[in-house]
Amino acid sequence: MAEIDRIYHYRALFTGRRMVTRDEILRKLEISPATFKRDLAKLRDRLNIPVVYDKDLGGYRLEQSDSREELPGLWFSQEEMLALLTIQHMIAQLEPGVLGPKLKPLQSRLNEMLASQGVDAQVLAQRVKLVHAGKRKLTLKRFEAVTQATLNRKKIKIQHYNRQNGETVERTISPQQLVYYRDNWYVDAWCHLRKGLRNFSIDAIKECDILDEAAKEIPQAQIQAEVTAGYGIFSGQDVQWARMTFTPGRARWVSREEWHPDQKATFGKDGSYALEVPFSDERELLGDILKHGPEVVVLGPPRLRESVQKAIRLALNKYESYN
Repeated sequence: MAEIDRIYHYRALFTGRRMVTRDEILRKLEISPATFKRDLAKLRDRLNIPVVYDKDLGGYRLEQSDSREELPGLWFSQEEMLALLTIQHMIAQLEPGVLGPKLKPLQSRLNEMLASQGVDAQVLAQRVKLVHAGKRKLTLKRFEAVTQATLNRKKIKIQHYNRQNGETVERTISPQQLVYYRDNWYVDAWCHLRKGLRNFSIDAIKECDILDEAAKEIPQAQIQAEVTAGYGIFSGQDVQWARMTFTPGRARWVSREEWHPDQKATFGKDGSYALEVPFSDERELLGDILKHGPEVVVLGPPRLRESVQKAIRLALNKYESYN
């Protein structure tokens, strides 16, 4: 008997029974004591199924005192079900059009299980709320196609809209990984047109066709070096370090933020906050610096400092033109 079949036979043996003796288990499953010992460890430790030995009854039974309930192959306590349901509600709010329908059957089952224990799962919908800023509309069909190609390791032919110049370009890409960043979905991929790693916003993909060709595999070390070395979503190998200082007032907020995993930071004697982050493309970093207005000063490198000054001058000129 295959191992997975035995697991379901254990379930049938214990269902509706006060207890089952060791000899009955060995006989009905046609297994040795050693196999039973291994199965028992797997049921308890890996599948989290509460099988206990009852000395008074002289056999094995399912422990019911911890209020656990079963999903196929898994057992959950009330706290675990509540945690899982909370995550589901968060995912449904995060991307309702993409993941919500797929999770609905499991969510309904969890609702029923919690209700049987006197817990109102619907309260979560009222008590857990995600607020999105700058979230762009995503087409489910294209998201699913990109996801399928990424997981199945297939090339994709896409029509990609470049928001910077307004042009749409046909490309063949080999998707490497999906990225959810600042409320939007992206795919890191090898672009066969540009012969390099690129990052594509999935909402900017107008057409998407999965090809019957294996995707080009890029080593994870190379992806990490090129895609995550610098600040933000834009990748590149020419990494520089931005040096900024924030006022003591702004430091109370910024000092609690992580701008980059490799950032360096120190506090000044006056309470100011010096922050250094690596970047390879200044576009996103520039926007994040400007939102702090007069409470941040860029110390270097010179090119980044000049870009900030230029952006401020242009903004001032626009406001002055309305006077």
